[in-house]
Amino acid sequence: MKRGTVGAVAGKTMVTASVKPASASRALLWFNLGALTLVMGSAFAVIHSTHACRELYTRLQVLEASQWSLQEDYGRLLLEESAWASHHRVEKVARTELQMSAPDLTRYEVVGH
Repeated sequence: MKRGTVGAVAGKTMVTASVKPASASRALLWFNLGALTLVMGSAFAVIHSTHACRELYTRLQVLEASQWSLQEDYGRLLLEESAWASHHRVEKVARTELQMSAPDLTRYEVVGH
């Protein structure tokens, strides 16, 4: 090794790293922080929307079960109404409870125009 040369080793030159200006690294730091904030915000928005979707789906299932129950009740009520309003039952109630009877044919009167 020669005297007076600093940083040289037997014919090799020393490479030093270049230092970026502080303003460029600060800008990159702010860009990274902004990107991280946006990614985290997006992640929380996805979590919130997924949770809301699951809650709404659960509510939909409850409402559909209620709808089926109400449709079954409506069907039963229609059957009950048709049973109570049948001609045979109306005639039976009229004869037994109200003591009504059909008039004789001799009591019919035909009215013309």
